[in-house]
Amino acid sequence: MTAVVQSEYDEYVEAGRIWGLVPRERIRKIKFPRVPKETIDRYLAIDDLTTSVSDVLDSLGIVGTVAASHLKPIGVGQKVVGPAVTIRNVLERKTPTQGYHDKDFIRMSTRDIYYLSEPGDVLVTDTGGNLDVSNMGGQSCTVAKTRGLAGSIVNGAVRDVSTIRELGYPVWSCGVTPLTGKFRIEAMELNGPVQVHNIRVEAGDLIVADDSGICCVPFEHVDRVIDEIERISTDEARMAELIVADAPLDQLRPLFRKRYTG
Repeated sequence: MTAVVQSEYDEYVEAGRIWGLVPRERIRKIKFPRVPKETIDRYLAIDDLTTSVSDVLDSLGIVGTVAASHLKPIGVGQKVVGPAVTIRNVLERKTPTQGYHDKDFIRMSTRDIYYLSEPGDVLVTDTGGNLDVSNMGGQSCTVAKTRGLAGSIVNGAVRDVSTIRELGYPVWSCGVTPLTGKFRIEAMELNGPVQVHNIRVEAGDLIVADDSGICCVPFEHVDRVIDEIERISTDEARMAELIVADAPLDQLRPLFRKRYTG
């Protein structure tokens, strides 16, 4: 594991953006290329967003989609697009009571990543899909919203669901629990690769999420995917008009997308 360079770390210390709960050697990246806002806005303008992205990822041979059957939105009707920032967690070996006694429960690190992030980022946290302990709750999501994050994807569980809904902060998770992650999970790596269900996510990849699930678009494919979605959307809009008008099949067939049937 290669840690972030000392000069970048020192720069963020001076700017007051290092919380200090996670050792520097566990931070893989601080600065990395992010998708421009103009491109993010193009994605946000797409109806049935994850459906459209998933189809194009399929055509490119990329495994990048997780169904809402596995990762459910806490709120309904929310849509998020933004660059990924990541945390990889593992479960603690100590019992919660011993962790509290030793005062080292602060190895849970969502606050660290919030202050390393940029407005519009999407936090992706991986605790192996564990459903017993919380990765984040209402206070954590309050910090995330205040720092300008667009939303959170949790390969694990969250708590304080009613508070998260009241905040209007978008969260997708494998489950919900009342059990705190303090004393129980430890952050092993920030902004390194993580796994969410069956997909890999790297810091800087584009996360898109809606009621149907989430997709991860690798950074190098972001422009190609949205270009293709917009081309397809134009054809589908024309097809919808023809269907409503009860047009004959010979007008519909040229617009039918054999590669992306839904």
